[in-house]
Amino acid sequence: MDFMGDRATLLETGRFVRRQADSSACAEHFKDATGATESADAETEARHRSAADAGDVASMSVLGALLLRRGDLDAAEKYLRAATAEGDRAAANNLGVLLHQRGYIEEASGWWRVAAVAGSAAAAHALGRHYREQGDEPAAEYWLRQSAEQGHALGAYALADLLEHRSDVGSERWLRAAAEQGHREASYRLARTLERRARQSARTGSTLRAVITGQGNGAGDGTGSGVRETPAGPAGPTGTDGAVADAGQSLLAEAAQWYRQAATRGHRRAALHLGVILESRGELKEAGRWYLTSAKDGEARAACALGFLLRDAGDEESAAVWWLRAAQEGDGNAANALGALHAARGEQQTAERWYRAAMDAGDVNGAYNLGLLCAAQDRTAQAEQWYRRAAYAGHREAANALAVLLLQADDPTGAEPWFSKAAEAGSVDAAFNLGILYAGRDDDRTALVWYERAAAAGHTEAALQVGIACLRDGDERAAERHLRCAAGGGSTEAAFRLASVLDARQPPLGAPALGEAQPEKTECEQWYERAAEHGHRRAQVRVGMLAAGRGDMADAARWYRAAAEAGSRNGAFNLGLLLAREGSEREAALWWSRAAKAGHGRAALRLALLAARRGELAEGQRWCARAVELGPSEVTERAARLREALHQELTA
Repeated sequence: MDFMGDRATLLETGRFVRRQADSSACAEHFKDATGATESADAETEARHRSAADAGDVASMSVLGALLLRRGDLDAAEKYLRAATAEGDRAAANNLGVLLHQRGYIEEASGWWRVAAVAGSAAAAHALGRHYREQGDEPAAEYWLRQSAEQGHALGAYALADLLEHRSDVGSERWLRAAAEQGHREASYRLARTLERRARQSARTGSTLRAVITGQGNGAGDGTGSGVRETPAGPAGPTGTDGAVADAGQSLLAEAAQWYRQAATRGHRRAALHLGVILESRGELKEAGRWYLTSAKDGEARAACALGFLLRDAGDEESAAVWWLRAAQEGDGNAANALGALHAARGEQQTAERWYRAAMDAGDVNGAYNLGLLCAAQDRTAQAEQWYRRAAYAGHREAANALAVLLLQADDPTGAEPWFSKAAEAGSVDAAFNLGILYAGRDDDRTALVWYERAAAAGHTEAALQVGIACLRDGDERAAERHLRCAAGGGSTEAAFRLASVLDARQPPLGAPALGEAQPEKTECEQWYERAAEHGHRRAQVRVGMLAAGRGDMADAARWYRAAAEAGSRNGAFNLGLLLAREGSEREAALWWSRAAKAGHGRAALRLALLAARRGELAEGQRWCARAVELGPSEVTERAARLREALHQELTA
C-alpha cells in the first residue's frame, strides 16, 4: 500500500505518513478488490480476518493493509507476506512500505519491483522515489514515468519534480497531469510556473514598449531621499506588445485557477498567492478572504498583506493586529509597517523598536527606515550609520539617501560613488541627483546623460531638465516631448515652458470684433493656466495678457492681481495699465510704484508722466531718473527727453 505523501508533507513529517486513502495515494488493492475504506470498523476487520485465516488471498491483502495503517507491523507482515506469496501485487507494494518503515530498504525495493512489474502504479512510484533517494536518477525516471503514464497522481508529481530539478521542460506536463487529478502541491507548483512565465512576459512587454517608444526601461521607488518622483503613466498595449500583454494576462488567469484549487484544499501559500493576484485585479474583498484563510493557517506573509489591505480600507487598528501577528512570526515587512504606523503617531521609540525587529528578521528596509527616522529627528550621525548599513546590504534608496547626507555635509567626492551605486541599481532619484551633481560642476554633457536616464523612468523634474537642455540646443520637437512628460507629471515650470513653446508657434490673437463670440482657449493657454493656478507668476501674467487679448478684462485683472500680489513686477505694471484705462489712476499709481521699486523701467516712466500731468514736476524728474536708470533703451530715451523738458519747465 502506498502511504507516501507529496513533497511538502515528506519534508515536514518524514519519508512515510499515515493518511486516508484517496484515488491517488490509497492501496491499490482497495481499487482492484474490495473497495473498502480506511475507516473499516471492527466488524469489517473481523470478517477479513476470518476469511484470511481461511486462506482468502484478497482478505489477507486487505487485512494486512488495515493492520499496517494501524501500526501493527508484526501482524500486518504475516498477512502481507502470505498474500504476496500468492501473487497479490497490492500486498507486494504494501509489504515494501512496511519493510521500508522498519529500515529494510533493499528488501522493500525488491517487493516494490515485483509489484511494479506486475503493473502497480503505486509501487512504480515508490520504487522511483527509492531510486532517486539512492541517487540513481535514470532508474528513478524510468519507474516514475511508468507510474505517471498509468495515471498515478503522486507518480506524475514525483516525475515532474525530478524533471524540474534537471531543468527539463517536460516537467510542466506532468505537474499539470498531477494537478488535474487534484494533487494539491502540484496545483500550487504549476500555478507558480505559470505565474513566473506571466511575469516574464510582462517584463518582455515592458522592454518592447521601451524599444518601440525609444525610451529606457528604468524603474524606481521615489522614496525618502528628498527628491520627488512622479512615475509616468502606463502606455497602452499596441501591436506585438499587446499580444505579449494578452499572453501574460492569460497565463496569470490560469495560474489563479490552479492557486484556487490548491488553496481550496488547504494550501496556505497558494491562498496567499491567489490573494495577491486578486488584489492586483482590484478584487479586494475576495483577496482579503484568501489572505485571511492563509493567515489563519499560519502564513505570516498573508497576515502582513491582510494588514495592508485593511489599512488601505481605513481600518488601521485591525491592520495593526495582523501586522503584529506577522511580525511576531518573523515577517520583516510587517515589522516595518508597524514601525511606520508608530512613527506616524509620533511614537518614535516604539517605531525604532519595530524597525530594529525588521532588521533582525533580515529585512534591510529596517535599517533604511531607522535612517529615515533618525534623519527626521536631526540625528544625522545615526542616520548616516543606518543608511550605510542598508546601503552596504544593497538597498539602493539607502545609498541615495546616504549620498544626499554626504552632499549636504559638503562632501561631493564621498557622495558621488553612492549616487552612482544607487543609480546603477535602478534608483531614479539617484540618477536625477547625479545629474544635479554634474550640472553643479558645469559638466552639462554628463549631467544630461543622467537626467535622460531618470526622465526615461518617469522622473518629472529630470524630464524638465532634459526639455530645457533640448530647448537650449534648438531641438524644439524633443523639448516639447519631454516638457509634456514633465508637465503631465505635475511640474509647474514644465507646464509654463511647454506653453511658451506652443505660444511661439501661433500668431498673436487680436481682440474679437463687436458681437463676435469669444474664441476658445488654445492648448498653450490651458498649459499657462495650469501653471498659473499653481502660483507661477510669469504664467499668471501671460494668462492675463491672453485674456486681455480676447477682451476679457475681468479675467485679465484677476490674473494680473494674483501675479502682482505674489511679487511680479510685470503683473503689477499690467494691472496698473488696466486700472488706469478704467479711470482708477490712484490705484494704478500704487501698482506702478511697486513695479518701479522692483526694477520695472516702464512703470517708472508711467509714474513720471502721471506726475507731470499733475504738475508735480520734481516728483516727475525723480521718476524720470529712475526710468533712465532701469531702461530698456526706448524707455531710457523717452525718460531722458521728459526729464529735460521738466527741467526746463522748472528753471523757466
